[in-house]
Amino acid sequence: MISVSEHLERILSVIEPLHPLQLGLMDAHGCVLTEDVVAEDPLPGFDNSAVDGYAVRCEDVATASAQSPVVLPVTGDVAAGPASPLRVQHGLCVRIMTGAMMPAGADAVIPVEWTDGGVATVRIDRPVPAGANIRRSGEDVAAGETVLTAGTHLGAVQIGLAAAVGRSRLVVRPRPRVVVVSTGSELAEAGTPLAPGRIVDSNSPALTAAAVEAGAIAYRVGIVPDDPRQLAATLEDQLVRADVLVTSGGVSVGAYDVVKEVLSRLGTVQFDRVAMQPGMPQGFGTIGPDSTPVFGLPGNPVSALVSFEAFVRPALRKMLGATPYERPRVRAVSSVALTSPKGKRSFLRVSLGVDQGAYVVTPVSGTGSHLLAGMSRANALAVVPEDVEQIAAGDSVEVLVLERRGR
Repeated sequence: MISVSEHLERILSVIEPLHPLQLGLMDAHGCVLTEDVVAEDPLPGFDNSAVDGYAVRCEDVATASAQSPVVLPVTGDVAAGPASPLRVQHGLCVRIMTGAMMPAGADAVIPVEWTDGGVATVRIDRPVPAGANIRRSGEDVAAGETVLTAGTHLGAVQIGLAAAVGRSRLVVRPRPRVVVVSTGSELAEAGTPLAPGRIVDSNSPALTAAAVEAGAIAYRVGIVPDDPRQLAATLEDQLVRADVLVTSGGVSVGAYDVVKEVLSRLGTVQFDRVAMQPGMPQGFGTIGPDSTPVFGLPGNPVSALVSFEAFVRPALRKMLGATPYERPRVRAVSSVALTSPKGKRSFLRVSLGVDQGAYVVTPVSGTGSHLLAGMSRANALAVVPEDVEQIAAGDSVEVLVLERRGR
């Protein structure tokens, strides 16, 4: 057997980040920037009102109070949009809307809540200092400022900021395209009647979803029977749209495990026994004219998902140009004793929570690689090293965080 670290190291030595492309803003969502984004103009681009109210000269309302309000004539309205020709003269004001450009002569805005909401005249019951309720030009971003740097992962806020500074296209590493195939003549599609001996394919939906969550664009091909010719034809057909191929099933030592046979003659795919539980049989290599990476994962559902977390997700993150490659890791106290087979790295399904300020984990499933319901209740994997056979209750263990959940 080889170690988990050795297998991952081999994978990452083959995987390369995808070449940058210029994409439209919405297509760039979820990608990683390969250029700095610099604001050509300030943001906001002009002084504007932060509230609905009245643009005034602060000196004209300096004596305003609830007992002795100041009454000012209203000379017009300024709405958000084109600049207004209105000018605020001494002893006058204009009604202004949120986001509207500040009229000349005004140095503050009175919120409408501090007034009687008048149209021809307005009663103001408190003073404001100069600059009150005004968004100044460039207070968010100055002209020439770098707002996003190369290596930034583009989420919703980053896409919004790029748009705000006028960028409609960005140079990014594209999201890797992942094609997922389940193999096995015993498999049936979800929702179809099950004949005796058939089981529902849960692997390809789960792995496709996992690829999307890792930042990829994923395509589910579906089920391919244990037929070498059909499997070879399916994989070769998918190479045109795949940056990565992921298969599940057919990588063990059974008489009908055809994935080994097919992949071994299509490229450089190597099959190893990896010292881990679950997920010992693993395949990885490249096939096709473009040396497309292909992962051969085990067929048991938990084994497939754990293998994805250990090997496929880091590879996809590297292709995307995102760091770190792996999920966050924390140290947590185990609420019960944990056991692990000698010489193997165990990935135990656990619930991660917080108790008195410390992370605590509790197993949520048995160790069987078919126990998918238990996996669904886990928000983390406790990682027990190869040289550790038991962790006592109250001892700490390293935990791979799948999702954050507190209590």
